[in-house]
Amino acid sequence: MRLSRVVTPVAAALLATAVAACAPAEDEPAQSGESASADECAVADLPLVKKGVLTVGTDSPAYEPWFVDDDPTNGEGFESAVAYAVAEELGFTKDQVSWVTVPFNNSYKPGKKDFDFDINQISINPEREKAVDFSDGYYSAAQAVIVLKDSPAAKATSLADLAKFKIGAQTGTTSLTAVRDVIKPDQDPLVFQNTNNAKQAMLNGQVDAVVADLPTAFYISAVEIEDSTLLGQFQYDGGEPEEFGLLFEKGSKLVPCANRALATLEENGTLDDIQQKWLSDAVSVPELQ
Repeated sequence: MRLSRVVTPVAAALLATAVAACAPAEDEPAQSGESASADECAVADLPLVKKGVLTVGTDSPAYEPWFVDDDPTNGEGFESAVAYAVAEELGFTKDQVSWVTVPFNNSYKPGKKDFDFDINQISINPEREKAVDFSDGYYSAAQAVIVLKDSPAAKATSLADLAKFKIGAQTGTTSLTAVRDVIKPDQDPLVFQNTNNAKQAMLNGQVDAVVADLPTAFYISAVEIEDSTLLGQFQYDGGEPEEFGLLFEKGSKLVPCANRALATLEENGTLDDIQQKWLSDAVSVPELQ
């Protein structure tokens, strides 16, 4: 095992969605990875769900460290702070931002959306990009393994060691995919509707370990489950860190303006400041090989 820095701010591109080749250029939908000029991003011209209001989606409950006190509107927690920073760059005041509840597993389903963008630790991946669009990544995350300190699984020092144990993860997440594709446990993983159910299953002895994204795992271990510990972290997707992106309805022309806002926040250090404030505890967790 070795220590490594986990978090890397906005990166360039996991991009590109297909557009009909015969469509006129002026009718082509906005695509992930594109950016726009300031003139193209005037608030009055933005294609919003509700005129003059930026409608942002996330799930409920909204967990720390991404949100604080289950209240996305307070600007506290990493993703609440990022959402308001993006809103400000787009030209919205805080009272011009409205939040709606969007269950995680519904966010990336095809179809019309009642939000302008969703922010909820949603990983950018090609399968989801068939149904929705993403901004450039605003956060890169590893997966992490939570175990009880007195569990036999706590003695594992590698992913191969961990494969011998029963592992749980939330359905529809890259954490579950990472369990199957990277750890490749001897037994099928147990799948839960949410992280709370997975945590309770570990306390009940139904699973030996739970896998979640690193900041969530850190919070579970540090705050929510006494006598638990972070066994370590590992990367998914060919060794490259996965990225969280703002999620948009397919073809949303708001994407290039959001990318422009994120690029500014990265360049002026705002994203890094937000990350250091809300996620800095997660930077030195052992890496499982």
